[in-house]
Amino acid sequence: MERYMGLDVGNKTIGIALSDPLFMIASAHKTIKRTNVEQDIDDLENTIKEYGVTKIIVGMPYNMNKTVGPQAQRVMSFIDLLKKRVDNEIIYIDERMTTISANRVLIESNVRREKRKEHIDKIAATYILQSYLDAR
Repeated sequence: MERYMGLDVGNKTIGIALSDPLFMIASAHKTIKRTNVEQDIDDLENTIKEYGVTKIIVGMPYNMNKTVGPQAQRVMSFIDLLKKRVDNEIIYIDERMTTISANRVLIESNVRREKRKEHIDKIAATYILQSYLDAR
């Protein structure tokens, strides 16, 4: 069974979401605590293989005026390294406001502030992937 993967790539963590096999619903999967680029890509590659991921949707942290800033450049550099290891189609989508939306959901769910950090990135990845699934 094939799935799509959503990624929220940050400096300290990478949030991962996976679609269902029908490509209708995105679900939070896990958060990778970044150690080094090689290990981070190994972790992603293992998830891609384990879940039969065919397409990767990456959130791009554009500036509010839609320009590419330093963080977006870091994401693109990391994804360029991932592309050297996997053959999956990779699509960038605008992720502005996903972290804010994810944080709002966690607050409304009464998740304690200390616990929010554990979940925020995979929830943001879920928003990224679900936006793509809904737009198809």
